[in-house]
Amino acid sequence: MKFLVIGHVKHKELNGKYFGYAPYVREMNIWFENFDSVEVLAPLVGQDVSPIDMEYLHPQLKFKRIPGIDFTSLKSAIASIFAIPIIVFKIFGSCRSSDHIHIRCPGNVGLLGCLVQIFFPNKIKTAKYAGNWDPKSPQPLSYRVQKWILRNNSITKNIKVLVYGDWNSKSKNIVPFFTASFSEKDRVKSIERDYTGILEFVFSGSLVEGKRPLLAIRIVEELNNRGISAKLDIYGHGLLSKELMDYVETNEISQFIRLHGNVDIERIKNRLKTSHFIILPSRSEGWPKAIVEGMFFGTIPIVTDVSCIRELLDYGSRGIVIEPNLVDATKEIVSSLDSDNLNNMSQRAAQWSQKYTLEYFESQIKSILLQE
Repeated sequence: MKFLVIGHVKHKELNGKYFGYAPYVREMNIWFENFDSVEVLAPLVGQDVSPIDMEYLHPQLKFKRIPGIDFTSLKSAIASIFAIPIIVFKIFGSCRSSDHIHIRCPGNVGLLGCLVQIFFPNKIKTAKYAGNWDPKSPQPLSYRVQKWILRNNSITKNIKVLVYGDWNSKSKNIVPFFTASFSEKDRVKSIERDYTGILEFVFSGSLVEGKRPLLAIRIVEELNNRGISAKLDIYGHGLLSKELMDYVETNEISQFIRLHGNVDIERIKNRLKTSHFIILPSRSEGWPKAIVEGMFFGTIPIVTDVSCIRELLDYGSRGIVIEPNLVDATKEIVSSLDSDNLNNMSQRAAQWSQKYTLEYFESQIKSILLQE
């Protein structure tokens, strides 16, 4: 069977091999194991492979390059408008020659894939909606359109749409799902931490407005101002990198705020095994990989109430839910600093998260495919 992937993730080429964002490619490699041949239809950029990239692994993989779509500036918007017919034409051609169509959403390319798949009602299809499926959350129009198309049984047929969280959907298309980062061999017994000394925080993710990395910095800064010793290690890169470095330098807080840039997963794993908290005061999430990765090693999550977060944290028994402002967030964290409570929270977080291994993910993918 031929498996087609339609998505917006930017890829890189090196010596005839194709690379992409490691968590995404790691997941796709598991999907690929179930198919004879694979075609990836996505943008390709002329950038060097970085520590957070991973290679696709399949002996019969074909990469079909499409233009990226970007409406963040007038120039890019005009280029994108002219690129859309080209992308739609390529999607049609690839869908026609494939046995299984897999669409990655939300995203501009995913939206085009959602529209084109309507014309292939008899093809086997899956879609992975990696964003916030909460029907009550405010989202861009294109995201709402994608969700409407995917859950509409009248126009979208023969598909399973994998979403994060259980939203009691009435559509037979929708399947609550998850993602995974670590293997069963990565499981470790959660080590009891000492919460009476310096509190160690980790932020792992893109340094962009939606993740609110500056708020994470200011929370740790405020804890120190209150006499609570704390430090924060930030892993990731993005548009806010320079702004955050300038903030740390201007406010002379480099002694407890460190920005490390993009690093490989092994370095992050080692840091999570000893840290007390992983903080992500995000505006929107689907399944927050960084948070679940921290929980895997007993690192207590500190997160805002978005998407399926409360479900993941068992309504506060496996982590701390904060408001997205400095005063309330700091108050909530300070009120939770009881060693017995935190150790129990850490144990529950690890016990829950360690269920979601790559092996379990693989078994659930096979189960999804067998139902088709």
